[in-house]
Amino acid sequence: MEVTNLNIRINKDIKETAEKIFGELGINMTTAINVFLRQTIRENGIPFELKLDTPNKITMDSISEGRKIAEDTSIKGYTSIADLKAALEE
Repeated sequence: MEVTNLNIRINKDIKETAEKIFGELGINMTTAINVFLRQTIRENGIPFELKLDTPNKITMDSISEGRKIAEDTSIKGYTSIADLKAALEE
């Protein structure tokens, strides 16, 4: 197997944070980049979804409603599926 060098420029803080995570995983930067490149080849593209993670209004409204329900002590909650099913059958 022939090996070649790859030189990239990256923000110092990003590099240091990534190296710390890779170290905790027991790998170094070179291994992590090789894993990424091999997975890119295997999937014939970026091995994760690239998207803007901006919830739409319906999603934001649903999140807001869920938070209100979670914080409202006057709303009955259930600790098991059996309890929920029993309440639905009433």
